[in-house]
Amino acid sequence: MSRWLRTLALVAVLPLLAHCASAPRMDGIVATYAVPPATDTALDRAVLRDLGDEPGVSTVRLVENNAVAFAYRAATAAEAERTLDVQYYIWHEDLTGRLLAAELLRAAERGVRVRVLIDDLDARDKHESLAVTDLHENIEVRLFNPFYSRAGLWGWASEWVLRASRLNHRMHNKSWIADNRIAIIGGRNIGDEYFGASPHSNFADLDVALTGPVVAEVSSQFDDYWNSTSAVPISRFDVRKPRPKDLEELMAAALQYREEVADAPYVRALRDVQNRTRLLTDVPAALRVKNVQLLVDDPSKVGGKRGADGSKVLASLERAIAAARREALIISPYFVPGQEGAARLVRDVERGLRVAVLTNSLAATDVAAVHTGYARVRRQLARGGVELYEMKRKAGSPHGRSQLSVTGSSGASLHSKAVLIDDRWVYVGSMNLDPRSAILNTEMGVLVDSPELAAQLREQWDLITSPELSYRVVIEPDGELVWYDRAGGRDRRSQHEPDASAMRRLGVTLLRLVPIDSQL
Repeated sequence: MSRWLRTLALVAVLPLLAHCASAPRMDGIVATYAVPPATDTALDRAVLRDLGDEPGVSTVRLVENNAVAFAYRAATAAEAERTLDVQYYIWHEDLTGRLLAAELLRAAERGVRVRVLIDDLDARDKHESLAVTDLHENIEVRLFNPFYSRAGLWGWASEWVLRASRLNHRMHNKSWIADNRIAIIGGRNIGDEYFGASPHSNFADLDVALTGPVVAEVSSQFDDYWNSTSAVPISRFDVRKPRPKDLEELMAAALQYREEVADAPYVRALRDVQNRTRLLTDVPAALRVKNVQLLVDDPSKVGGKRGADGSKVLASLERAIAAARREALIISPYFVPGQEGAARLVRDVERGLRVAVLTNSLAATDVAAVHTGYARVRRQLARGGVELYEMKRKAGSPHGRSQLSVTGSSGASLHSKAVLIDDRWVYVGSMNLDPRSAILNTEMGVLVDSPELAAQLREQWDLITSPELSYRVVIEPDGELVWYDRAGGRDRRSQHEPDASAMRRLGVTLLRLVPIDSQL
């Protein structure tokens, strides 16, 4: 090898080696745990009043309206007096993200202990603001499965070269826990599109708000992740440390931002008395239930544990569907069951089960590559009797739009993850039915035995799968795959992916030639 080539190779390798030596310090990290609930805060009193005296009872409230989902988080943060524990895959620095961050800062100023656990796939670009937030004496920020480099494309790319097998595993869990009394879990991250605040396109999503004994289990799983070896305090990275003055400026900016956006269309709409009354009227009542199972993957799954056995959430859902007697309705925005999973669903149909799936259409999905994995088995599923529905890009009914957007956007994409079994069992959580959720990411959710909750979810199912909001995909007797829907009061029949551009259809067709299903 020439001297020039050896020098070039050395120049290329040195930055990679440097990243190997810049791992965050992990010595002396102090484990902390959830503070047990008490009886003296406003949240304590409200929750105890709802629970009553019957032992073992939890309450579950389905949260399908995007604006209500934001309001629940903001209100519980404002009412918390002891602790706030929040765990998310994504936290955007947009309108709703900044408003909720401001509520955490305000809570910390009142003396509330705040723990923030964020997956680093999203947090790396926000390192500076998170590090400043961590300076507050009542706030600690930890990053899950972090990159060692904290800025720059080169560092990011070189780590993917060196540590791809680990960095490809992410924490997809979402939980919001106030005073260890109320927990909100489900599919929503923190950001405008999850709360109906985006003027362009919003997600149809689901959460559940929980009280009672199940909240202690949610707090326990938070502690497991918080104290795992994959959760690194942001203060442990060898980068420029923020100054106390930076925290003062951040808090002043957060308060000023709250005042500046007071007249923003989204905030103004939430303050509007008539709109607020309508939102509260649409909120389903909290249901008293005894059988609520928390499903959560072990944080060690990020270390590389593979296969179905590595996903406790998937294993529980598969058992629940296998035990179904009449019907299983599956809502998964990213639906990639693979040949084996598709065959399993077809066998369920053959044993007399009605199996129906709602996922995103090609026009609606925000990750077109994922659609390729679904498209590979779509014909197999339709031919085997599995009912297929694909959500549209545009909400075609006023009720559908009101659920999604406060500001009037009609753009929509499915983000809910739910399963309804025999009008009795309901799953709501963070897990998609795809290889990434099963093998690579950690997930969580709840499985609830409640005919009343099942009736509420069925109402959502009937709304979203209506021909105004979704396409019904069927295979004709001649083997042709077709899409049926209704638009402008007229029934439509399409022979290719409807409402998707020719370039988008071509791109997905080409991607189907690439074996990437395991990463979807």
